[in-house]
Amino acid sequence: MNRNPAVYVQTNDAAVNEVIAFERSADGALGAGERHATGGRGTGKPHLASQSSVVLDDSGDWLLIANAGSDDITLFAVVDGGLSLADQIASGGSAPTSVAVHGSLVYVLNNGSAAVSGFRIEDAGLVAIADSARALSSPDADGAQVAFSPDGKTLVVTERGTNSISSFAVDGDGRLAGPSTIPSAGATPYGFGFAGDALVVTEAFGGAVGAAAASSYTVAEPGRLAPVSGSVADTRSEVCWAVVTRDGRYAFVTNFGDGTISSYTLGAGGALELLEPVAASTRLGEKGIRDEALTPDGRFLYAIDADAQRLFGWTIGPDGALSPAAEIAGMPETVAGLAAS
Repeated sequence: MNRNPAVYVQTNDAAVNEVIAFERSADGALGAGERHATGGRGTGKPHLASQSSVVLDDSGDWLLIANAGSDDITLFAVVDGGLSLADQIASGGSAPTSVAVHGSLVYVLNNGSAAVSGFRIEDAGLVAIADSARALSSPDADGAQVAFSPDGKTLVVTERGTNSISSFAVDGDGRLAGPSTIPSAGATPYGFGFAGDALVVTEAFGGAVGAAAASSYTVAEPGRLAPVSGSVADTRSEVCWAVVTRDGRYAFVTNFGDGTISSYTLGAGGALELLEPVAASTRLGEKGIRDEALTPDGRFLYAIDADAQRLFGWTIGPDGALSPAAEIAGMPETVAGLAAS
């Protein structure tokens, strides 16, 4: 199917949640956004505190949205010319804020009920998996993100409330065993991204000024993580999201506290080293940058500055350097989530 590359955000509106789809050109520039109602509701608050409330499956055929205000998720088919609403289904808990997808298997982080619930994409719709709900390590977990390892055998959730990371082994039927929970190397683990068996996790340290960091781990076996690099400071503040390039060479993290993006390199086994404390910025020294996404080809990075109500894009050089490629104003103040095809 001949589909145009695009970048997607959700409005997170408390009355009528919508996806805004921006067509992406070959140079990374973005066109005017088209709105598609999800059928659900958002929180209506700025800064939906999670990573991956808007996600694409690896094929680019499906777009999933967490409707945190109506306790459900929406499935869109990505078609030539835009999006087609395929399904909307209860999330299996309260306040869904993050979605993971691997093949046809989907898990949702229900932050209000501190648990994850499973679904399958079948016949252009979502089907709940019976007996798939699993609690996190504590009712006070305050989960930030859920995601699968690239092989689909491990599901990971970062828990800000317990300063820990929980992981589940994924059975052949799509159900989970666990969790196995380990302490985070640093306080307030938030977003993360995978590079093979390695994952990079951001650490916000409760928003302390200048304390932002990232750490790395490896999947020692399905459902079990082992630390690799302890907290590696990026010298900035209130780090949130993390993405890792598919070749596993670079990680980019957004620092909400001062409007910057820091970059890291990944070495053998996932060893982490700071590359640039300020690889790019939206409004240097101003709060607001949170959500970010990489294009599948690894050429472009996009990020939302929610406080500025703007969407930014950068070209990624072969050395990991970022150069401006796009900037669009007029985002709703409640904008959240980001995915790119």
